[in-house]
Parts: sequence; C-alpha cells; structure tokens
Amino acid sequence: MILLILFLTFFKIGAFTFGGGYAMLPLIQAEVLKHNWLESEKIVNFIAVSESTPGPFAVNIATYVGMELGGLPGAFCATLGVVLPSFLIILIVARLFEKFKENSVVKGLMTGLKPAVVGLIATAVLSIGKTVFFNDGFSLSVFANAKFYLSLVTFGVMLVLALKKKHPILIVCLSAAIGIAGGYAFGL
Repeated sequence: MILLILFLTFFKIGAFTFGGGYAMLPLIQAEVLKHNWLESEKIVNFIAVSESTPGPFAVNIATYVGMELGGLPGAFCATLGVVLPSFLIILIVARLFEKFKENSVVKGLMTGLKPAVVGLIATAVLSIGKTVFFNDGFSLSVFANAKFYLSLVTFGVMLVLALKKKHPILIVCLSAAIGIAGGYAFGL
C-alpha cells in the first residue's frame, strides 16, 4: 500500500508543480509532513543531500524519501511518480508548443507562471531557513548555540560566492567542508 501512496503522492507533486525541483520543495515538505513520513529536520537533511548529489533535485529527493519509506521498491515508485507527469507533459508540449507559442493564452500562462515559481522558491527558502536556524522555535537561546553561528557564517560565505557567480560545485564542496570542520571543531 505504501508503494501506491508514494507513487500517487509524488505523481501529484510532479503534475502540479511548475518551475523545477526547487519550486516543488513546499509541496514535497507539505506532503511528507502531512503523511508523517519524516520530521522537518530529516527533510532538510534529505534536501541537503539531494542538492549535493548528481542529478535532478526532485528526482533525488523523491528517491531518498521513497527509499526511506519503502526500500528499493519505494524509491522506484516515488521516482517514477515524480518523473512521469513531466515526461508526459513535455511530450505533449514539444508536440504543440511551436504551433501555439504566439497564442495570447499561452503567452499569458507563461507570464503568470514565472512569478508564481519565484514565490514557491522563496517559500522553500524561508521554510528551510526556519528549520536550519530556528528548528526549535525562536528564542534567545538560539544565539548561544555554535551551530547557529556556523550555519550563519556558512550561509553568508556561500551567498557571497553565489553572488560573485562562483561555480555551484565549488559552493557545495566548500559548504560541506565548512560543515564537516565545524562539526569536528564544535562537536555538532
């Protein structure tokens, strides 16, 4: 039964999210939490691993969640579920887009989807940021924790590197190195 639920849940996520993996984050988080499959902190860990491993982000996170819940068959069902809608839609779009790309409805649809995708990505950033920086809620004790400052410094350094258009691989590897070094230094 879990295999069917995984497939249908990730099929829904794949079918109703436009803008790629990051735009899927709020829906993935909502669905995983709604089903009580994982805790928020574990989702953030899966997001970090999914981001730092090769391949499409949405496929990686679907595979990880599926593997956690249903082993290899679960990973297959979740991955197939998240990929199948895009595959089917792109087949249809590729067939019809050239014919309708100048259509005012299609232009309006594309214009309306762009800010929605930005909003979904911003929601994911805020949600992940809350989990990373204020997982136990906001209190002054957060500022007494070395983990908070390590996360804040890592975020700042990575933001500067990203704004300077440094290669994403460098950013991911450097952030992992800072996290590992901080983990050893502060016993995190």
